[in-house]
Amino acid sequence: MLEGVRERLWALARRLRRLERRELDAFLRWIERTGNLLHLSVLLFVPLLIAVVTWLANATAAVSFLLFPPLASGTYTLFADPEGTYATPSTFVGGMTVGALCGWLALALATMVGLGGGRVSATGAALGVFFTGVCTWALDLEEPAAFSTALLVLLTGNAQLAYVIGIVISSTFVAVAFVVWRRHFYEQRARYLYGTTSGDDHVLVPMDDADETVARFAASIATAHDAGKVVLFDVVDEQHDDVDTDSDDEFPSIEQAADDAARHLESLAADLETAYDVSCDAVVAAARDQSASLVLRTARQQNCDLVVAPYAEHENGGLSSFLKGLFDSEIDVIAFRSNGIRRRHWRSSLVAVRGAGDTARAMVDFAIRVTEPGRPVTVSTCIDDESRRRPAENTLADLVDAFSGRFETHVVTAPVETYLSRVAPRYDVCFVGSSTDRSAASRFVSPPTFRKLSDLEADVAIVHRGRHR
Repeated sequence: MLEGVRERLWALARRLRRLERRELDAFLRWIERTGNLLHLSVLLFVPLLIAVVTWLANATAAVSFLLFPPLASGTYTLFADPEGTYATPSTFVGGMTVGALCGWLALALATMVGLGGGRVSATGAALGVFFTGVCTWALDLEEPAAFSTALLVLLTGNAQLAYVIGIVISSTFVAVAFVVWRRHFYEQRARYLYGTTSGDDHVLVPMDDADETVARFAASIATAHDAGKVVLFDVVDEQHDDVDTDSDDEFPSIEQAADDAARHLESLAADLETAYDVSCDAVVAAARDQSASLVLRTARQQNCDLVVAPYAEHENGGLSSFLKGLFDSEIDVIAFRSNGIRRRHWRSSLVAVRGAGDTARAMVDFAIRVTEPGRPVTVSTCIDDESRRRPAENTLADLVDAFSGRFETHVVTAPVETYLSRVAPRYDVCFVGSSTDRSAASRFVSPPTFRKLSDLEADVAIVHRGRHR
């Protein structure tokens, strides 16, 4: 009985661990989106920074609580839109300081001419807003919170100087914290959050019916990481083992077939190691055919997190059952179709996306890896109406801002298949999402438009992100 209870507890613990992994993976996928990351940063950092400033205000009477409203709104503006117009630290500090000084000057002038009567001087308020608008415009320090500091200084009584000093100190503290966050986390979020930038460095290549271009493409991806590795995988028909080796049959034995396949893979592996400076292994297995389950099992055994397989179509249309089987796994997959040119390197890349999601980021990362250094990667999206242009431009900006390198972004009002057919000759390889994504770009590989892949005058890489469980 005790043993049964122990087994049930172990089973419960395993289920909880699986649930924990799924929840963690779902959270990481959620936070990878730039919008979600910014919202979470606002919820965490704005209250924390305001709490620190509040502690300083409690510790010294020199800091007025009247600086909190503009400081809180300005801090939110910084973290909510770190690439925006008002996200410059010098503008943040300078604008708020200029606003406070303008309000102080306006109050002094209103009092001097005898128009400072009342609990709050209406003349001082009007002049403060006017002076702030003129000065921030002339000094290129336009900051919305500056108008708040200009008005709140009217309530400080005789403590205007202390208020201005408090604005300078507190805003500088927030600006420094923002710069550290933006430089060391936000601008480096691809390194910390995006799975493909730190993974997908061990690549398995099923070589059955695959030409060397597929293996070279995989090597170009793997060589981007110091720990990169390519595993060439082939299968020999296990039915060879039934052949009588003493007979004059033209078929070799399974040992002979395996030796021949291994020699071919090892020769190619040596060539890849020399050309791409990447570690390369060869694996040969005996089976009736190279099935998706066998490839995936080999990828797991070889600790590979990416499979680059040759593109194949079903005889009745659509992706082959082999590729569909690869797509139905937790491992990332690229289905690569060469346009017939045996390339060793890819000078230019086009990435067709719909949004800034997981697959789009993976495509951009792979494109950066294979594109010739110094040349920009083109990232494009297609829209069906001009009213969607501005959101589409913002989406592309969010996508490429997470990566270092050179980019061109295009927003095109045209069907994706028409656009790709027109521009493909300008690029060596085009990246699109797999049909499992159901995006505008990914439908390009779904019937009936997937047939247009063969018409593109460029190599095509169909990227599928694994279904993490």
